[in-house]
Formats: sequence, C-alpha cells, structure tokens
Amino acid sequence: MTRQEFIDLLEREGTGVFSFCRMLAGSKEEAEELYQETMLMATERLSYIDCTKNPKSFLISLCVGIYKNNRKKAARRQRIAPVGELTEELSSVLADEGETPEEAYLRRETAEIIRMETKKLPEHLRIPVYLYYTAQLSVEEIGKMMHIPKGTVKSRLHKARILIKKKLEDYGYEEGKRNGAHDAKSACF
Repeated sequence: MTRQEFIDLLEREGTGVFSFCRMLAGSKEEAEELYQETMLMATERLSYIDCTKNPKSFLISLCVGIYKNNRKKAARRQRIAPVGELTEELSSVLADEGETPEEAYLRRETAEIIRMETKKLPEHLRIPVYLYYTAQLSVEEIGKMMHIPKGTVKSRLHKARILIKKKLEDYGYEEGKRNGAHDAKSACF
C-alpha cells in the first residue's frame, strides 16, 4: 500500500477505527493514545496492508493487539506498584429530534446501562461485541481477525446479548418497553 492509499484509507475508515478504540479503551484520552499507536504501527507495516482485502480489519486487528499488550503491561505494573483508577466522565447521548424529554432520558439511561454492563463483560465477549457494533465488522471478519471460527463469534455475541439483556431486566427494563434492549444496544455502539 502506498502512503496516498493509506491516507485515503484513514479518511474513509479513520472515524470508525477511532470509535472502536473509544469503546475498547473506555476514555477519550486512552482511545486517542491507542488510535495513535495503531496508526503508527500501521505506517510501519504499510507493505503488509492489502487494499484488495479488508484494510479496516487489518487496522482493527492491530488495535486489538496493541490494546491487549497494553493491558498486560498495565497488569504487570499494577502488581508491582498498585494505582487506583480514575472515574471517567459520563458522556450524554444527544436526544433525537421529536423525542419527548422522558423518552430522551430513558434512552440515555438505557444506553449508559448497556455501556456500563458491556465494559463488565469478560474480554473474550466484550471484544467481539465492540467489533460487531462499533467497528461494524461482519461475523466472518471478526472470526478471521481473532483467529476463531465464525460459529464461536456468533456464540460469543449471543452470550453477550443474553448477559446484557439479563442485566437490563435486573434494572427493571422489559423487552419492548423503554426502548427495548435491541434498540438501545444499537444506539450505544
């Protein structure tokens, strides 16, 4: 891939990759750092990017690898010198036009619960959810990127949806009421 092709790729897919970094990292600052590391590594590996295959998948797989390595380093550092976590500010979701204030509040509340519960999922379930809903990759692309069969990807997505749906029910949400779990999920990712 040439530098110009890479620049064109960033213009097309950069926002989607950054959104994935944001969901994976959790905070804007960490997402920016992860995105920069991903793009730096991608520029170093331009010769490995094939324009005919899905270059977005390549960028996201680099992102996942960097994220996992950073988590391992952070866990090692935490064992050596424990540090407390900082709480991130909650971002509010803008209300759609035509919504009543009550509907907008319920949608934001549901979206925040789903984000919070998704972050609590085990990594092997959370990453496919982010890849599917945030990066909008297909099940096949996720399978190739994670080196797992597409049936396993489907199974993990299904299990994650069930866990999140159960958590919503624990909060008192019922399917079909208060922006059902499926609608709210797509609004969050």
